[in-house]
Amino acid sequence: AAPGPGPSGDLPFLGSVLRRAECVRRCEEPRLGAVSRHRAAEEVRADFQRRVPYSYLQRAYIQLNKLEEAANAAHTFFMANPEHMEIQQDLENYKTTSGKVNLIDREARQHMEDYSAGVRHYDKEEYELAIEFLERALEGYYSEDEDCQIMCEGPQRFEEHEYLDYKAGLYEAIADHYMQVLACKHDCVRELATRSGRISPIENFLPLHYDYLQFAYYRVGDYVKALECAKSYLLFHPDDEDVLENAGYYEGLLEGTVDPATIKPRKEAKTLLRRHKLESHLLQVAAAGLGYAYTEPNYWNRYGARQDEHSVPSSISSEPEDGPRLSLTKKPTPKPDRELKEGGPLLYSDVKFVYNSQQLNGTQRVLLDNVISEEQCRELHRVASGIMLAGDGYRGKTSPHTPNERFEGATVLKALKYGYEGRVPLKSARLFYDISEKARRIVQSYFLLNSTLYFSYTHLVCRTALSGQQERRNDLSHPIHADNCLLDPEANECWKEPPAYTFRDYSALLYMNADFEGGEFIFTEMDAKTVTASIKPKCGRMISFSSGGENPHGVKAVTKGQRCAVALWFTLDPLYRELERIQADEVIAMLDQEHLGPSEMNINPKDEL
Repeated sequence: AAPGPGPSGDLPFLGSVLRRAECVRRCEEPRLGAVSRHRAAEEVRADFQRRVPYSYLQRAYIQLNKLEEAANAAHTFFMANPEHMEIQQDLENYKTTSGKVNLIDREARQHMEDYSAGVRHYDKEEYELAIEFLERALEGYYSEDEDCQIMCEGPQRFEEHEYLDYKAGLYEAIADHYMQVLACKHDCVRELATRSGRISPIENFLPLHYDYLQFAYYRVGDYVKALECAKSYLLFHPDDEDVLENAGYYEGLLEGTVDPATIKPRKEAKTLLRRHKLESHLLQVAAAGLGYAYTEPNYWNRYGARQDEHSVPSSISSEPEDGPRLSLTKKPTPKPDRELKEGGPLLYSDVKFVYNSQQLNGTQRVLLDNVISEEQCRELHRVASGIMLAGDGYRGKTSPHTPNERFEGATVLKALKYGYEGRVPLKSARLFYDISEKARRIVQSYFLLNSTLYFSYTHLVCRTALSGQQERRNDLSHPIHADNCLLDPEANECWKEPPAYTFRDYSALLYMNADFEGGEFIFTEMDAKTVTASIKPKCGRMISFSSGGENPHGVKAVTKGQRCAVALWFTLDPLYRELERIQADEVIAMLDQEHLGPSEMNINPKDEL
């Protein structure tokens, strides 16, 4: 009952609130027990959200020698913690020892699993199976949405107020609590589109179900369902030209048999969208009137689109003998942050071009030789042996990526300090600084960047094969990853969010030696399995590439000897400049002022090739 006029006009409304609260409590306690048994503390909820119990379960199963259960527990934990390198290595060990390849995610969300399966069948043009899984995914989605809405009605935290000091009046308190409940409900769209361990949702997730279905139904000859799904998609994106054309084509196919006007968008889609718009309106009213900070997210970005060519042109009025011709244009894809170019001058006459992006089967890639000389490689190696520490750059972990190799590293600043203190030759220490600057200039020039490229991190690193641990080895020296996003091979996505170094824009690896076995650098597809290019390191060779999900890469196992390289990461954002590099610049300036031996290496670029 809505509040009425007069002093007691709100009593019917508040009476209905009290009756609802009594009903909830009367149902809750007999079924779930005391509140202390089913309302967990925030720390416990956070641990379960991060799937921490599965990390303990893995260890417990190992003690019981139940390797299959341990592998599944590790996999379940890893799906929510993809940056956890130790668990990743544990999974590789399980595959080796137990031969288990098909791991089970015990917390998999069924609507997500069905959606992924539907898309896989769609890509294989298995349209009947695609329809089965996508329809099941939709059913699961709306069921999960109902659960999500209910869960939001639980206890809420007053984010801007400490409870004991909260002095708001009755209706302010009600509004404050309800707006948090409403914001939670409104966010169910994002929650249901977000994979475990991710922050960013799959763009355009719910509408994409209808987009895939409209074409799949067309391909199996169900034009009524095709039009129904096309109209459902258009609820979310009424100006989508591709789907508008498809809908018009389906209407033409039904002409004379069914009145297209009688085919409506799906009821559940209309209901959800109507509710979502009302929630948005109330949240924005509250933000304006009550002082809440609220920005409406873009929940259904049209750039999240089918990446195929299945668009039926409306200009075709009748179906050809072999079916309608397919458009060869794709839907819009997200525009990159900057215009991608390559092929600029290499600046130094001794640097040799080897392969470009096309020859390396990718985007924004280049392979160069003779970036430094044999003598400089040897000198740099001598410096490395004098300054590197095991685990440097890896938070003290001597085997951060694989237990079968030892990692040692050093930074530019450390090299210069050791040189200044006389612990290594100053000229050799400065060489590290100078060649990294040379690499930066080459990368900035070759990729034709119209703004300054800054150092984000510079690291001299050697990885050494550990004797007695190389037999039957099937792991990588460095697992497949991307440098500025979290690679999710199963979703074919790379999530640009923490803990990834999202500010990195370009990467480079300058190799110092070739006298080792294994250790090839590899590029792969987003599936982290299909190798697109393999590069054998040698002195003076440099591979450089953009740091995003377009360039997943890794390093094959070093099975004998030691592999050394200068690893460089760059950013276009001066806010993320490498602090140690700035300090190293100051050390260089001080050395030059004191005439302590400025660099003898010519790093001035030539005027032209």
